[in-house]
Amino acid sequence: MKHKLRSYPLFSVCGLNCGLCPRYYTNGPSRCPGCGGEGFADVHCGCGTLSCCQRKELEYCFECEYFPCTKYEGADLTDSFITHKDKLRDMERAKKIGIDAYKSELDQKVKMLKTLLRDFDDGRRKSYFCTAVNLLDLEDVVNIMTRLTASTDSSASKKEKAIIAAGLFNEIAEKKDISFKLRK
Repeated sequence: MKHKLRSYPLFSVCGLNCGLCPRYYTNGPSRCPGCGGEGFADVHCGCGTLSCCQRKELEYCFECEYFPCTKYEGADLTDSFITHKDKLRDMERAKKIGIDAYKSELDQKVKMLKTLLRDFDDGRRKSYFCTAVNLLDLEDVVNIMTRLTASTDSSASKKEKAIIAAGLFNEIAEKKDISFKLRK
């Protein structure tokens, strides 16, 4: 089935936050354009979930009468390059608060992630920052970004800034019992 382009590829039909994925920020042929974005079929030619939604003329799985279906069974047990830990939770949140409100929250996280990648990534933390911003609540990420802005010396090296940023993310994650390690 030929996939149609989606108007908002930063949030997948199944609940992945594509706008917070390291592959979305990769340059070159392995870059993913997000769910149903321009060139998606070249990178993910066989996405059954996207095909299912498009066959049913749905934008997101939560719009389906069978949500959550068997496609979600075990989906949160493994990760490779993006976390699947909260995709069902995020899909349920989008359903509860409405897709426009969820997109607004995700857009805020994407904006903060871009700042982290531009100003705090020492070349070794892209996946870490993507995972951390994805797994923490918006309020926590806002708090961390506020603290980073207030406490980081502009003359500090990116390596020093990366260490400070990671320390703040780890501090919040530990308090909330969240692990940023992906599971294989």
